[in-house]
Amino acid sequence: MKAEIINLQGEVREWMHAIGRRARAAYALMAEATNEQKDMALVQAAMALREHQHLILEANALDVEFGREKGLDAAQIDRLKLDAKRIEAMAVGLETVATLPDPVNKKFDEWSRPNGLVLQRVSIPLGVVGMIYESRPNVTADAAGLCIKSGNAVILRGGSESFHSSNAIAEYIHHGLKAAGLPQDAVQLVPTRDRAAVGEMLSMIGLIDVIIPRGGQSLTKRVQEESRVPTLLHLEGNCHTYIHKAADAGMAKDVLLNAKMRRTGICGATESLVIDEEVASAMLPGIADALAKAGCEMRGDEKACAIDKRIKKATEEDWDTEYLAPIISIKVVKDADEAIAHINRHGSHHTDAIITNDTLTAHHFLRKVDSAIVMHNTSTQFADGSEFGFGAEIGIATGRLHARGPVGAEQLTTYKYVVHGNGQVRP
Repeated sequence: MKAEIINLQGEVREWMHAIGRRARAAYALMAEATNEQKDMALVQAAMALREHQHLILEANALDVEFGREKGLDAAQIDRLKLDAKRIEAMAVGLETVATLPDPVNKKFDEWSRPNGLVLQRVSIPLGVVGMIYESRPNVTADAAGLCIKSGNAVILRGGSESFHSSNAIAEYIHHGLKAAGLPQDAVQLVPTRDRAAVGEMLSMIGLIDVIIPRGGQSLTKRVQEESRVPTLLHLEGNCHTYIHKAADAGMAKDVLLNAKMRRTGICGATESLVIDEEVASAMLPGIADALAKAGCEMRGDEKACAIDKRIKKATEEDWDTEYLAPIISIKVVKDADEAIAHINRHGSHHTDAIITNDTLTAHHFLRKVDSAIVMHNTSTQFADGSEFGFGAEIGIATGRLHARGPVGAEQLTTYKYVVHGNGQVRP
């Protein structure tokens, strides 16, 4: 299934503004859609994804071929590639989002004033979301589904490598919208690989209400520097697992191996192991055995290298690196405070975990580590909207404004104040 790539021939602004105007009109209808309509759209879209799985895989094969010709590495190809299992996961994600409570028109608070005014704070959609992402085609389904549920319209600009896959997925999202009597313009894909379209999206004040980038450092940096539209940032996932001296050795090894090696190319993968020196000599060799057997390269500080010769000498750059590959850095620390300081200095404030049976130390870590997600005795690979019960996610927000952590349907809403009176005038 080959999508048409349009050559905009210098007309990027006109094309993008036309898309923006259609999205704006669609948002006005989506904001008034019933929960039943939105859920029907999601369920019907899920059915269409399953029914046309073979066509999505055909489109994805074109993208994988393009990616290999472009020189993508193994981790990038893995993020790009679809199979039956991943398509089923997209469909299940849409169906799960449909089962969630409607995040729109939720009354957060209500109070009265002495003059008889009654005030309410009520949730509403954000408006038109501009989503800029790289090679993962499943983001197309996740972003579309969450925006539908939250009553938003969305303009999707996927990576050039996933062009055909994203268009195929969007076509079946449109099937769902049409079946529910909702505007298909609520979900639009930018029909070109031209990078100028990204620049235009970043300047579409009044047509796009929020930009959400999801991708590597270069994309996020560009959005930070150039966007005139408010942004909800998803930064890189330089995640840590800290093994405290009171950790169970078996649990620590199993959790760390999963956190690093289950899927190395996702933002929730652990990139750095931090371990107390009191237990490093006893625990590191077994952990290194498991990592080496799984094909993971290890880079550590002097203490780690001295404990196991398979660990190569780390550079300062390693502590700040999101590898997205079977490579891990290893830091040996004196205690929890040194571990926390190391994580806060070198981490990306995405997801960090502690493995310990010491409850007080765990609470200290969870309070002091300045990340969007902090975990105790579990794998950082659970840093995912579907694992949080959100059905899907549009990204992991690592900033401090509006939303933090997995961004699901509820995080794609804002609120307004509704004031009821009976003729009051202000003196």
